[in-house]
Amino acid sequence: MLGRLGKRHQNAKDKTDTMSRLDSFIRRLSAQRDILNAVADDVRTLEGPVLELGLGNGRTFDHLRELFTDRRIVAFDRAVNAYGPSMPAADDLVLGEIKDTASEFIGSGASLAHADIGTGYEDKDAVTLTWLPQTMAGVLAPGGFAVSGLPLEHPDLQPLPLPDSVKEGRYFIYRRK
Repeated sequence: MLGRLGKRHQNAKDKTDTMSRLDSFIRRLSAQRDILNAVADDVRTLEGPVLELGLGNGRTFDHLRELFTDRRIVAFDRAVNAYGPSMPAADDLVLGEIKDTASEFIGSGASLAHADIGTGYEDKDAVTLTWLPQTMAGVLAPGGFAVSGLPLEHPDLQPLPLPDSVKEGRYFIYRRK
């Protein structure tokens, strides 16, 4: 029996061009954490709220709360799905289509905007990319940071180098010009 399991494991290792969904998920979350930790000191030097576009179950929101204990953190999502202790206060949770609700925060002078709202489906992510770069650039103060799971091509967003622990193309970081 171990021989068969060992062979199956070896076959999985031979697939160097693919990655399990679990490995991909772990790398995405590690990239989020490593980038947010890397920019935290610079973000603290700026005024303005922190925006979390896509609350999900609240893991990243909870991490942002630990990094920025004295900062207002506003989370956006379509519906409430967060784990109880990872929920923002009612006045810091904005529900509805993120495209619409986040656009209401354009000009808010955010020090950091984080968006992990990619789906992995090219067609759906292409639609998101028709509005997300403009929204992210619009909500940030000059010098503010945009951290995203999707690439944000916008003339007001300058790409920044990733921490060594983050593979190129896995996650993205920008600074508002």
